[in-house]
Amino acid sequence: MPAPGPVHEALAALPLVDHHCHGAVTADLAPGQFESLITEGEAWPGVSTFDSPVGVAVRRHCAPLLDLPRHAPPADYLARRSELGWREVNRRFLTAAGAEVFCVDTGYAPHPVTSPAELAEAAGAAAFEVVRLEQVAEAVAARGVEAGEYAARFRAAAEEAVRRPGVVAVKSVAAYRTGFALAPERPTDAEVTEAARHRLAHGGRLTDPVLVRHLLWTAVDLGLPLQLHSGFGDADVRLHRADPALLTDWLHLTAGTIPVLLLHCWPYQRQAAYLATVFEHVYLDVGLALHYTGPARSRAVLEEALEITPFRKLLYSSDAYGVAEFHHLGALSFRQGLAGLLQARVDADELSLPDALRIAAWTGRDNAHRLYGFPVNDPARD
Repeated sequence: MPAPGPVHEALAALPLVDHHCHGAVTADLAPGQFESLITEGEAWPGVSTFDSPVGVAVRRHCAPLLDLPRHAPPADYLARRSELGWREVNRRFLTAAGAEVFCVDTGYAPHPVTSPAELAEAAGAAAFEVVRLEQVAEAVAARGVEAGEYAARFRAAAEEAVRRPGVVAVKSVAAYRTGFALAPERPTDAEVTEAARHRLAHGGRLTDPVLVRHLLWTAVDLGLPLQLHSGFGDADVRLHRADPALLTDWLHLTAGTIPVLLLHCWPYQRQAAYLATVFEHVYLDVGLALHYTGPARSRAVLEEALEITPFRKLLYSSDAYGVAEFHHLGALSFRQGLAGLLQARVDADELSLPDALRIAAWTGRDNAHRLYGFPVNDPARD
């Protein structure tokens, strides 16, 4: 194996900003529970989720952090994980991620997981919160509200949520609820009231297209960066409706307002790159895909994302949820994949070494600092 080049060394040492992730579980996991958390799909009867690219990557790149040999068998891996206990497992992987900041989406927690403050403490880092707006809207409906008051009550609840200490962004999962093929215009008050009347009569999750449009425009009014899930996700998403290119008309209308951060994007990283190239307020990452492809293929995903993307428009995220292995594996895949592609361009004289080092720092840390403006005083450490 060739010695690492200067770009590899710089990225290996760079404190990352993981601008979108979730908490790690706060319980010891049975083998079946662990396997269910390393797939976006359902359980596979008679087949282990270790027998997948992500499962192989866990055994190759995470086993040594548990004092096991590379490629340790799944049974040995799970036994050692259980022996150490969840607190020590989380500490090891979160520390190994080498992040100085985590931005934590607190709106998805089907399992008991660490709060932003707990994640920060385990990692020796700072952590801030990302407010999921669908959760806010559903809480407003659950508390009871008249249809004509829904818009104002949701707006007030969203404003209250983002005023909490440590909140740096909002997020929508419109890709899951309706997909992005929505009318781009801000809905009228009458449209919102009528949609709210129907939704409040039937209950359930927020899936009404008018109310999802209202949520997105409310996000614009809040003034914080808006994170949008796009592309890859679990079976609830209809992937063809999660193509971020479907947002083009809405992005035209929101130009000059807030930063819009397209999360994950795979397999639409090229569409996202186009949007980031032509719209000043659009940014992207390829989180989630990185740990599912692992270091073996993360470079290929990043190469497509960076074919035309301006270098100040790509950010790092892991989108890790549940198992702390994914916080580490996402960071490792990003570092190795980006270093490989940048070093190759330097070696081919397509990029100078100073430029490559700047791009590495921008993408791994500085772009996020510029967009989010993290508070000087870290609320997770107070």
